[in-house]
Amino acid sequence: MSKVLKLNESILELVTRHPEAVDIMAGLGFHDITKPGMLQTAGRFMTLSKGMKLKRIELETVRLAFEQHGFGIIE
Repeated sequence: MSKVLKLNESILELVTRHPEAVDIMAGLGFHDITKPGMLQTAGRFMTLSKGMKLKRIELETVRLAFEQHGFGIIE
């Protein structure tokens, strides 16, 4: 698995390295990620881990969605 995400890296870093993650995250319920300017503001300090807690999305749901697109997740 060549694409690896860390739960505690910023969403901005994650999406900068893997732009396709925006669509995956939007499909999981992180709809704000598609709003203009959100990545440059909240995305700088928001992490995938914090976002999952905020949106009440289980880790396994996120893990499965990313694995279907060839990603691995490091906790």
